[in-house]
Amino acid sequence: MARTITEDRAPEPAVGPTNPHHATRWVILAVIALAQLIVVLDATIVNIALPTAQEALGFSNDNRQWIVTGYALAFGSLLLLGGRLSDLVGRRPMFIAGLIGFAVASAVGGAAQNFETLVGARVAQGVFGALLAPAALSLLTVTFVDAKERAKAFAIFGAISGGGGAIGLILGGALTEYLSWRWCLYVNAPLAILAVLGGVFLLKKQPRSEDAKGIDAPGTVVVIAGLISFVYGLASAESDGWGSATTLICIGVGLALLALFAVIESRVEEPLLPLHIVCDRTRGGSFLVVAIVGIGLFAVFLFLTYYVSLTLGYTPLKTGFSFVPMILGIMVTATSSAGLVARIGPRIPVFVGMLLAAVGMVLFAQLDLDSTYAANILPGLVITGLGVGLSMAPAFSAAVSGVDAEHAGVASASVNTFNQIGGSIGTAVLSAFAATATSDYLAGRTPSALNQQLAAMHGYTTVFWWSAAIFAVGAVICGALLRSGPITIDPDAAPVLAH
Repeated sequence: MARTITEDRAPEPAVGPTNPHHATRWVILAVIALAQLIVVLDATIVNIALPTAQEALGFSNDNRQWIVTGYALAFGSLLLLGGRLSDLVGRRPMFIAGLIGFAVASAVGGAAQNFETLVGARVAQGVFGALLAPAALSLLTVTFVDAKERAKAFAIFGAISGGGGAIGLILGGALTEYLSWRWCLYVNAPLAILAVLGGVFLLKKQPRSEDAKGIDAPGTVVVIAGLISFVYGLASAESDGWGSATTLICIGVGLALLALFAVIESRVEEPLLPLHIVCDRTRGGSFLVVAIVGIGLFAVFLFLTYYVSLTLGYTPLKTGFSFVPMILGIMVTATSSAGLVARIGPRIPVFVGMLLAAVGMVLFAQLDLDSTYAANILPGLVITGLGVGLSMAPAFSAAVSGVDAEHAGVASASVNTFNQIGGSIGTAVLSAFAATATSDYLAGRTPSALNQQLAAMHGYTTVFWWSAAIFAVGAVICGALLRSGPITIDPDAAPVLAH
């Protein structure tokens, strides 16, 4: 029978002999956090390097978006398969294979001499990231079996997941300014090798679960096709418009295939995504939290980057460092909320965190051409960071708690899938809103340099207002979905079945 998250405290599982990772669990957490950082920062580290890479390789503005979208397409569409393979083949081998593949793809991308090679390398990064991310999160799930320690571990993991994008901006700015845009890709190789060494020496081989079955081939094909079509349609909306045939057909086909996927999963014996994982009230609410945070963080990372670099004239490195207060805010609340979540559950922290993020977006919506960093940008960064950290850590913990060990990998993959799809939706929808607001502002006005700046500013603030609304509505919905009370650990989920 499928297990669900209960509100009564379950007996703590035993540690020691039943968990060969217990003695080195905190060092393993450092290795897993490093692997997660590699995956997360790669979603933003290339952003600052794009103009330089475009100039070096000579590709067009229309093609530029595929450097980012190629990664998102592969990563988002293959995460569920990666999670299932993690459960079937083993978390340890998938973790190590994902890291090695990611390192090789990064090296190829850094050495790319043309647009096609660079896009291919980014797609390969997404493929291996889809193998790596679910294995990393499920390893964390089965390594920490004590409720309080697991809450603390997930708090650290949530801080990395929430702040990794901002770290990518800083690192991308420094590497682009002082070395080369190519190092925004090369840098992954030594980090991945370090994580591989940690995985080889620290993670123990374990016998595979006797309950592990095969792969749901029809569901796998349908969900991959559905997610690719949906994400491709959203990406096309940015360049072709929401009314274009490509956009409408791809989004429509994608949604239809995802609906078909739900039907398939309800009927097959061994589903790729068991519906009880998504339909559980707390896990479903947690998936929604990470999706909404993905949408909202996009507004900060992309449009605030545009604002400080193009409007205020910051250098790439200064642009990256301007996000440090948000990173610190995320780390403070994500790590300090562990004890609170263990006592009262995720409902209140998530609700308060999303409201704080909404307030931060409202502050960003007040920016104008004469705003200063200390007075007008810094307060919004701090408040947004505090809110994101307070939301992300409890959501990651709740999303995989109470899942039996056989499905830990696919539950972990689902968290990352929802976060990635949220980011993709944010990319398309908010970019379209910004473009429309900019065009509307210029309608009937002389296209002078000042008006162009004012139009761009109007586009940015429109996005921030929409993001504030998304966070506020998300606070209400997620607060209603998530249960009150501490989340307990299913004893059958805790013994280490990672291989």
